[in-house]
Amino acid sequence: MGVQKKEASRPKKVPGNLKLKGENFYRDRKKVQYINMLKGGRAKHDSKGNLVKAAPFQSTEATPARIEPNRKWFGNTRVIGQKALDEFREQMSTKINDPYQVLLRRSKLPTSLLHDNTHIGRVNMLQTETFGDTFGPKAQRKRPKLNVEGYDQLVSKITDSEGTYDHKKDANLLANQQSDFTDAARDWYFSAGTSKRIWNELYKVVDSSDVILHVLDARDPEGTRCRHVENYIKTEAPHKNLIYILNKVDLVPTWVTARWVKVLSREHPTLAFHASISRSFGKGSLIQLLRQFTRLHSDKRQISVGLIGYPNTGKSSIINTLRQKKVCNVAP
Repeated sequence: MGVQKKEASRPKKVPGNLKLKGENFYRDRKKVQYINMLKGGRAKHDSKGNLVKAAPFQSTEATPARIEPNRKWFGNTRVIGQKALDEFREQMSTKINDPYQVLLRRSKLPTSLLHDNTHIGRVNMLQTETFGDTFGPKAQRKRPKLNVEGYDQLVSKITDSEGTYDHKKDANLLANQQSDFTDAARDWYFSAGTSKRIWNELYKVVDSSDVILHVLDARDPEGTRCRHVENYIKTEAPHKNLIYILNKVDLVPTWVTARWVKVLSREHPTLAFHASISRSFGKGSLIQLLRQFTRLHSDKRQISVGLIGYPNTGKSSIINTLRQKKVCNVAP
């Protein structure tokens, strides 16, 4: 046998006269190794039941260990003073409310130091004032604050008010309440969309989207805003970007659209839009804005965009406009 590199890399053969324990005519070497693997992981005991050898990872003997050294132990630590933290908080508070300022790499900021989470716990009234001081023979109740000094002054005030009282102007009397109208019968479609399943689908869209398009009707933008969802995004998912889409701008004058865009832009970016497959308005601005948000989410290959809004605000029409073909059914 040679001693060159090719000979050294050749696998060494086990001499034929060496056998494993249990290897015989019925079981070859490979079979014995497989059986030993299945029998492994158990503790060994003698004939009296005393432990001879513990199972792997179950021994109580503490063997000496060595911790791998790291150069970061001897380097500078990341600390910040209270003065620098207060200055950063002030600068952060002025920029965080700007809808056109986006915070990059939010995960690397100590958000727990920037926001003071004031948790209001349950008020224990018995610690403030005991039960015996409030009720019982030793009660120390505070007197109510009245505009009169005594009982005589209160009686004189009541007698004076009786002279100026006019029962025709008292709205609490049943005779003065209007009864010439009745409440209209509530149809089924007024309660449509209020089930828990609809809300679950709405939160699924919000949770799975990086950018959320809130579609508003240009004829009534404030009436078609969902404040509950906006507050949920602001508190529970502040890292998600919200955009207002002022749809159906062809149904209102131009100056109305311009003023609503100016008002809504104070909170979130707002775009005027007219959904149409052939003659659309605002499509290029929306695509350009989504491309800018794609650069912000550079860690992802693509971003997910979700559309929310009240019924008949034009969500499906916006999707058809972006795709330039009918992919969603439009409500009549």
